[in-house]
Amino acid sequence: MDGVLKSWAVPKEPPKNAGTKRLAIETEDHPLGYADFEGEIPEGQYGAGRVEIWDSGTFELLKRNEKEIIVTLHGEELEGDYVLIKTKYGKEDKGWLFFKKKID
Repeated sequence: MDGVLKSWAVPKEPPKNAGTKRLAIETEDHPLGYADFEGEIPEGQYGAGRVEIWDSGTFELLKRNEKEIIVTLHGEELEGDYVLIKTKYGKEDKGWLFFKKKID
């Protein structure tokens, strides 16, 4: 859906170098107003724990379909072309493979 924040939980730090692949678990969409939220979500509530903004910047969407998303990220931490590929991993097939594209 457009007009929302698409979200993935990346249990390990997102990859900064090509060749490093990470698991990314798709989470629920968030309203745009959540873009600056940092804080503690209390135990027992969905998403419980510390929420912090790891990176910020802009992106360019290069490709998006049901099984693959490719974006160019212009962040403070992540820079370059990144790929999310849908997998069968996890509950309700919410698992994605997340990696930085190799430069051709």
